[in-house]
Amino acid sequence: MSSFKLSTSLGRVGATAAALFAPVIAFAQEAAPAAVEAAAATPVPDKGDTTWMLLSTILVLLMTVPGLALFYGGLVRAKNMLSVLMQVLMITAVVMIIWVTYGYSLAFTDGGSLNSYVGGFSKMFLAGVDTTTLAESFSKGVFIPEYVFVVFQMTFACITPALIVGAFAERIRFSAVVLFVVLWVTFVYFPIAHMVWFWGGPSAYTAPTGLIFSFGAIDFAGGTVVHINAGIAGLVGAILLGKRTGYKKEIMAPHSMTLTMVGASLLWVGWFGFNAGSNLEANAYAALAMINTFLATAAAIISWAVVETLVRGKASMLGGASGAVAGLVAVTPAAGFAGPMGAIVLGLVVSPVCYFFVDVVKNKFNYDDSLDVFGIHGVGGILGAIGTGILVNPALGGAGIVDYSTADFAAGYAGTATQVWAQLKGVLVTVVWSGIGSAILYKVVDAIVGLRVSVEAEREGLDLSSHGEAAYHAS
Repeated sequence: MSSFKLSTSLGRVGATAAALFAPVIAFAQEAAPAAVEAAAATPVPDKGDTTWMLLSTILVLLMTVPGLALFYGGLVRAKNMLSVLMQVLMITAVVMIIWVTYGYSLAFTDGGSLNSYVGGFSKMFLAGVDTTTLAESFSKGVFIPEYVFVVFQMTFACITPALIVGAFAERIRFSAVVLFVVLWVTFVYFPIAHMVWFWGGPSAYTAPTGLIFSFGAIDFAGGTVVHINAGIAGLVGAILLGKRTGYKKEIMAPHSMTLTMVGASLLWVGWFGFNAGSNLEANAYAALAMINTFLATAAAIISWAVVETLVRGKASMLGGASGAVAGLVAVTPAAGFAGPMGAIVLGLVVSPVCYFFVDVVKNKFNYDDSLDVFGIHGVGGILGAIGTGILVNPALGGAGIVDYSTADFAAGYAGTATQVWAQLKGVLVTVVWSGIGSAILYKVVDAIVGLRVSVEAEREGLDLSSHGEAAYHAS
């Protein structure tokens, strides 16, 4: 066959093939942009955000076990050391199981007619949550895996009731602690978390929200949900259980300020996950929350030491640790909203206020808040929540509040009076809900198992009387 005939034949074959496959090629050309469009419409979580949130979750667990456990453990007498450690450990474990059973659903789903106050049961036992489901951050179209959001919020649910036990340490039954926590997270914590933090997200900002969120109140990482909530519950518990045997008659000094210092330090480290992690993204706002967590804490430590020196002539390690926690508590609601200089002011102010409640108010009203849960977490949380309404103002270096109704989601500020009033309403709802709810639940627990150990068991120490072991043994 000549080269001319061969080329002619090949040309005919090519033309025939082109005619046959033209529709396929045309379809592929049409399908390609559609496939790209579909892929673009399916959000893909950023691995950096996901990694940061996984790390933040671990840091919040570090705050609780071992941080809070050692902080509280060092503050009680040696005969009650293990009881506090066991209470914090058991609370953490129990709440984790409750959270995935129904807690996450009550806090972060639409509650229908009750949505202002609590969520529903649509995600009970994590129904519908798997490796493909996502949770939106505070930026439109930015997501993290829903499992990550579930476990991050789970650690908040764990540490909040664990904070409460410091108020009535050294005198409560172990069974009472466990039963109270089961009831308290169900009827107090989950509803408050829903009221403060439930909303549709940037892509559905007009959807129904929780009651406190609807006020326009802002709480970056849990000033109301965690600290005021726990502080009020602790105060109610301290009053209802009554004072420790020998209170103000016997020495009840902390048995190990060394362990308390270790615990406070672990709290500070873990708090970066608590505050900066609450941004849900690894970006500049997370960095803002981080620097504020450094600065407010540092300022509060210095401030507490100055107050102690002026009042008592000496700055104590106990005061230093107390100041650190007070600063951390106060900056929690403001972490991603205040500017760095505002965070310093918050830290400088919170320590004198908390010191006054711990040293003057508690003695004046003669209630036995063993480890000053109300004096630091409750009071510091209230001051921080209200202060956030002031310090978020861009004119004061704050980040402003994002208005999702604008095309570019610009940050603005409604004005000091408007924002502080919204904050005050959020604080008042939290105080009333936690105060009344906690009082009822303490009474229920007392009727079922009894709240308080016997005088003999208290004298012996809860380590031996409740757990049959001792933290320390003579050599």
